[in-house]
Amino acid sequence: MTHLSLEQKIGQLFILGFTGDSVTADHPIAQDISKRNLGGVILFDRNLAQSKDINNIVNAGQLSLLTTSLQDLAEKTLLVAVDQEGGRVSRFKKERGFPVTPAAAQLGSSPDLRSTIASARQTARMLQNVGVNLNLAPVVDLNTYEQNPIIGKWGRSFSADPSVVTVHSEAWISEHRQRGILSCLKHFPGHGSSRTDSHLGFVDVTDTWQEAELLPYQQLISAGQVDAIMIGHLFHKKLDEQYPATLSRATIQTLLRRRLQFEGVVITDDMQMKAITGHYGLEEACCKALIAGADLLIIGNNLDHDPVVLSRVMEAISRGLDEGTITEARVEKAWSRVQKFKQSIAKDQN
Repeated sequence: MTHLSLEQKIGQLFILGFTGDSVTADHPIAQDISKRNLGGVILFDRNLAQSKDINNIVNAGQLSLLTTSLQDLAEKTLLVAVDQEGGRVSRFKKERGFPVTPAAAQLGSSPDLRSTIASARQTARMLQNVGVNLNLAPVVDLNTYEQNPIIGKWGRSFSADPSVVTVHSEAWISEHRQRGILSCLKHFPGHGSSRTDSHLGFVDVTDTWQEAELLPYQQLISAGQVDAIMIGHLFHKKLDEQYPATLSRATIQTLLRRRLQFEGVVITDDMQMKAITGHYGLEEACCKALIAGADLLIIGNNLDHDPVVLSRVMEAISRGLDEGTITEARVEKAWSRVQKFKQSIAKDQN
C-alpha cells in the first residue's frame, strides 16, 4: 500500500463541486483528483455562479461517462455525491429523462412505508446506474415550523413526529445501502424549527430549537443505520455561545460524538453558504470546521466558483498545522473515518 503524505490525506477530506458535463486531463477537477488526492465531488444540474441552466447533469448516458472518467482519475474510490431528496430538491430532472419522486412531506403523510420504499429504491437504482455513490439525504429535520423557508415550505421533512421521520428515513437508507450507496442524515442538530435560510445568511435557532429534534438522530444511530451526518450552519447559543454548529466543538464533539455516540463521518453543509461566508473567510471557516471535528468538508463551488479553491484551502490547513492550530492527529482521525466510510463502496461499481 502506498504511504500517503499528510497533504494527500488532507485532500481526502474534501468534496468539491466543478463546472462542466465532461472532464479532460487539464480540467481543474481532474488536477485536484490526480494531484491533490481529492476525496470526492458533488454534482449539480445547474451552474448558479454563472447563471447557466446546465452544469454536470445533462442525461443518464452523459453522466455515466462523466462519473466513470472521474473515477478513472482517482487512485482509490472517489466519492460522487449529489443532493437527491425528491420533490423540489432533485438534481435529476424529468425533462432530462430521469424519473421523479415525491417530496418527503408527501411520503411521510402516508400511514405505511410503501411509497417511501418505492421512491428510495427508484432513486438508489438511478444513482447506481449513473455512478453516484453518496446521496446527501434523507432530511431528518422535524417539520416543527411549517413556514420554514427552506425545510417546511419545500416539503423536505417527513413529519413533525420524530418517530415518523425515523421509520421513513430508515427505509430510505436501507434501499440505498442495498445498492451500495451511502446516505447522509441532515441537518444536525435540526433545521426544522428555523425561521431563516442558511443559504442566505446567519440562522439562529436558539429560541425555536427543541430537544425532540435530536430524536431521529439518536434512534437511527442506536439502530446502526447512519452512514454519515451533515452538520448544519445553525447557531444555538445554548449549545455554543460563539460558533454555529459547523464550527462548534461543543456541537460536534460533545453533543454528537459523546452524547449521541456517533462514530461515523461528519460532513459539513456547503462551506460557501452565506451563513458561513458572511461571517468568516472560506479558508478560516474550513480550518475551524476541521478543528471542531468535521471529517468531510463540502465546497460546492456553485454558489461562487473558483477553479483553484481546493489548493487555497489546503494551503490554509497546512499553515494551521505549521502554526499548531490544527493537529496532525485531527487530520489523521478525519482521514481514517473517510477511508472507513468509503470501504462499503466497491470501486468497480462505477
